Amino acid sequence: MFGQALATQFGARESEVLNHPRFRLHVFTSRGRHLMRQEARIGPVLGYLGAFATNAVSRRAMGFWLERVLFSDPRDPLPVPLDDYRTRQVTLDESNLQRSILASCSIPFWLDAVREIPGAPVGAYWDGGITDYHLHLRYAAWRANAESESLVLYPHFQQQIVPGWLDKPLRHRHRMSPQLDNVIVLAPTAQWIASLPGGKLPDRQDFRRYGDDADGRMAAWRQALAESERLRDEFEEGLQRGFPDAHPL
Repeated sequence: MFGQALATQFGARESEVLNHPRFRLHVFTSRGRHLMRQEARIGPVLGYLGAFATNAVSRRAMGFWLERVLFSDPRDPLPVPLDDYRTRQVTLDESNLQRSILASCSIPFWLDAVREIPGAPVGAYWDGGITDYHLHLRYAAWRANAESESLVLYPHFQQQIVPGWLDKPLRHRHRMSPQLDNVIVLAPTAQWIASLPGGKLPDRQDFRRYGDDADGRMAAWRQALAESERLRDEFEEGLQRGFPDAHPL
């Protein structure tokens, strides 16, 4: 179903996306290795158990089970070094745009892995958030190599930048690191989030929480969107006046 939606959205329009005069698209995916290359479901189950155990010891060591595969716009390569974790880069083009995006959204055990992506190594591809949940990359290294003192503006839904999906229970990896020394995180306050319906950001658990009450779920989401638009407007006003009330985290 999602693949059909992508075909509807991008069908015959891939060139528009890939040749935009300003924006560059880089699609993060996670490719299974060893047991996680198998078609049988037991392979990924055992593989993810192994990945969880390995990641608890070392994030880099998790590359034995999963590698980062980046489908990247060849016009301007991603300016951040990717030597922090096992990585492959593949040229993003019209032949693999839709399937790489589909892979980047394929949540393990909810959706099937994506295979046979043109131009990419053979294997099973899943959601890039498994290896790079919040893109805790080596931004400071980019600054060191840049000609100017570059800053990275990071709009985010929370203040913490969690490296990978399996790092969610590992609180010690949620802290800021030297890799983020030149990063400015733009995130809502806890008080603002508490003001939303249910005191939380909308998420896929709302489908279970609201059950058959689709109208109630949509009303809550629309209210959250309205509050987000108000937050956007306040940020615009802050830019105009120079944020006199800004404070460091």
